[in-house]
Amino acid sequence: MKYETVIGLEIHAQLLTRTKLFCRCSTEFGRTPNTLTCPVCLGLPGSLPVINREAVRMAIKLALALEAKINLKSIFSRKNYFYPDLPKGYQITQYHLPVAENGRLLIEVNGTRKAIGIERINLEEDAGKSLHEGFPDSAEKTYLDFNRCGVPLLEIVGRPDLRSPEEAVEFVQNLRTILQYLEICDGNMEEGSLRCDANLSVRPAGSSEFGTKTEVKNLNSFRFLARALEYEASRQVEALERGEKIIQETRGWDAVANRTIPQRSKEEAHDYRYFPEPDLPPLLISEDWVKEVAAGLPELPQAKIDRLVRDYQLPVYDARILAGNRALADYFEAVARLSGFPKQASNWLMREVLQYLKENSLRPEEFPLPAESLAELIRLVEKQELTTTMAKEKVFPEMLKRSVEVRGESSQIKEKLSDPRVIIDELGLKKIGDEQALENLIAEVLERNPGPVKQYLEGKVQVLGFLLGQVMKASQGQADPQKVQPLLRQALDRLVKK
Repeated sequence: MKYETVIGLEIHAQLLTRTKLFCRCSTEFGRTPNTLTCPVCLGLPGSLPVINREAVRMAIKLALALEAKINLKSIFSRKNYFYPDLPKGYQITQYHLPVAENGRLLIEVNGTRKAIGIERINLEEDAGKSLHEGFPDSAEKTYLDFNRCGVPLLEIVGRPDLRSPEEAVEFVQNLRTILQYLEICDGNMEEGSLRCDANLSVRPAGSSEFGTKTEVKNLNSFRFLARALEYEASRQVEALERGEKIIQETRGWDAVANRTIPQRSKEEAHDYRYFPEPDLPPLLISEDWVKEVAAGLPELPQAKIDRLVRDYQLPVYDARILAGNRALADYFEAVARLSGFPKQASNWLMREVLQYLKENSLRPEEFPLPAESLAELIRLVEKQELTTTMAKEKVFPEMLKRSVEVRGESSQIKEKLSDPRVIIDELGLKKIGDEQALENLIAEVLERNPGPVKQYLEGKVQVLGFLLGQVMKASQGQADPQKVQPLLRQALDRLVKK
């Protein structure tokens, strides 16, 4: 590699407060445009901002999770710029002294862990939204929705420690998971509650000097983030190879053309004419408050991954998927504990449960089946009272159906109605273990499949698997495969001797 890619990310996380950062307006998403505003968030003369204590508490939670130094005294500033969706003509943010700084976030790519530095964590207010399409005269006019003005954000500024698009994606994914674990941001990139800007430069391999960086704005999916960084790195390398200079600028991502496009020259800090916000006193945080918040932190994702591997002997791959969502991880632990079979519990969650959630566009916390019911199903399979085929194709879907029908009822009612033993009895799905019944099934299958039987008798033993499958199919999955296989061999051996 002649060149090395250097990436630093700036991420804006919209906080899950009920009201805005400096006023009592609601932060609800999707309301009629310009109905969630007041003189404070519109910056009308004479209005005064008052800090939202809950937003500060959320900032402390994230700072603790990222091992950042919390500044017990921080300062709000005015960031001055003029854009139609910014009614004040400035944004209240933190610049000279943020709420926290010097943290780190662990990532793991190709089995290698790496700590990525966090330069600063700022509290700031969001701007409004410019609407460029969806109206009859969108070709001529831009519409403005000020509902988002003043919504609290945390800006997380990473150090330029990332060296590939894969590392950048892992960084954002890990940060989003932490935000969701802390219950301070829903991480919905499509709705804009998590937004990512990427600063990228390239330099000769082995060099310690940074190249000229460009900023790619508003990357609202992991796929777009990876593609934009791959394209931009290639674009800069090709430009340098042609002897051109890289221009420091802000670029956008064109998802249709799969390329970054220039937007404007990159601003420097002095362009924004930062100065202390005159209407807000310094933000003071007590050490006792920090200790109180720290005491209420949940187990964080990386710690959970390590514990799932250690306590349940799960592969790292399983643990990472399960720990990717707090509700999913909690559900797994309940099923694993109740069933006594953690790896089987993991298999069911990673296949059947996640597939059901995907097909029905549900979040893990919305999965309808009680953990006790799934645990009982796993126990029945592992104790060989039910075949895996019948469990997955018949019993599990019926359990889900009955749980959905009583959605909203207590967990006790759901558990009773989705009891796999009851369903097995009602549908007549008990495993066929009687040898005479199995021998009769095998005889019927061999009679219906003379071709494969002839192949087996001629020495092509691979067809045994096919014949076994036919017996299971004939029994509608109820035959005990542990008993079918030796009985099938015996029946075939008797034919060989004839």
